[in-house]
Parts: sequence; structure tokens; C-alpha cells
Amino acid sequence: MSPSRHLEADTVRVLWRWTDETPNAASRARTALQCALDQLGYAGEVLDDAVLAVSELVANALEHAAGPYEMRLRFMRRHQLICEVADTDPCIPTIPAVPKMELFTVAPGRRGGGVDALLELLSERGRGLRIVHHLTRGAWGFASESGGRSKVAWMAIPGI
Repeated sequence: MSPSRHLEADTVRVLWRWTDETPNAASRARTALQCALDQLGYAGEVLDDAVLAVSELVANALEHAAGPYEMRLRFMRRHQLICEVADTDPCIPTIPAVPKMELFTVAPGRRGGGVDALLELLSERGRGLRIVHHLTRGAWGFASESGGRSKVAWMAIPGI
């Protein structure tokens, strides 16, 4: 079933709003997106990947931008569904180059780097956008909105 059968193209639905003070924001965002996508007929790997990727976008917004925040679904023409996480920071971050390698492999130049290379590989910091890139197959990014006064992180959700 296509999301466009449920809503008109170019429709935006706000799924959830929160602030810097909202407890368990990433968990609550995952739940909101999972419920919405489930109602639209999404399941399996597509649903799981979208929920994990939005969790990373929410975590980045909470860490790097001021609230309030908003998570939305945007129904586009051609049966495309976009999930957006908006914040009030107008700065568009520089998107780091994503190397063409598995998520948790040591870069060839770092092999034999000892404990420091292993700790860097296992670090919980700095992998969020690589994870989003991997889960969305590169269909994500940032955009300005509200005349440049805020920004949105977006990711495409594959059709079903």
C-alpha cells in the first residue's frame, strides 16, 4: 500500500513536538514515527531502519541545536515519504564525507593502530550521520526553512 493512498501529495503532518526539557525525547520520537509508519502499512526492515535513523537525527538536534523541535512526515509526489526533524538553529552543518566502507570497519590506514584505533572504532560519538546515511541509502540531508531562521534534517523513507 502506498502512503499516497492515505494522504494527498505535498501534505505535511506533524507527528510530535518537544523541547530541550522533554524527557526521553529520542525514545518518544522513535515511538511516534513507528506508530505513524505502522498505520501507513510500513513493516519490517524499512520500518526498523527509519525508526533508527530518526533516532539519530533527533539525538543530533538535541545535542547541537536549540529547541523547540518538531518531527513531521511529508508526503511528496511520486509516492515519496520524507521524515523531517526541525529545530530553531539556522546553521546548516557541513555534511561529512561518508567513506565507502562498512559502518564498523577500521580504515585501511588505521590497521595495526593498537588500542587507540580500536577505541576510536568502538566510540559512540561521531557515527550518527554515517548510520543515517547507511540506513537511508544516502537519501537524507539538511535544508533551511522559515526564511533561514531554522533548519530541518530530512530523510527519505523508501516506498512499500
